[in-house]
Amino acid sequence: MEYQLVAVKVGHREDTAASVQTVLTEFGCNIKVRLGLHDLPEGACSPAGLIILQVTAAQEELDAFLNKLNAVDGVVAKSLSI
Repeated sequence: MEYQLVAVKVGHREDTAASVQTVLTEFGCNIKVRLGLHDLPEGACSPAGLIILQVTAAQEELDAFLNKLNAVDGVVAKSLSI
């Protein structure tokens, strides 16, 4: 069995979260698992975060998903098949 994973590094979360969520919702039917991580410095919310996704998508659709995520300023998305 092969797993398709996508790692999404989100910078400037306050400014980019809505745009990232819009893309995730658009491709939501292809997302099996979503895990969000961010540092919690004492007394403040972290400006950056990491989202790990397990996805099921044909390569063409995965490429479109990655392109839309990477088009958001401050966001870097990469995929891995394992």
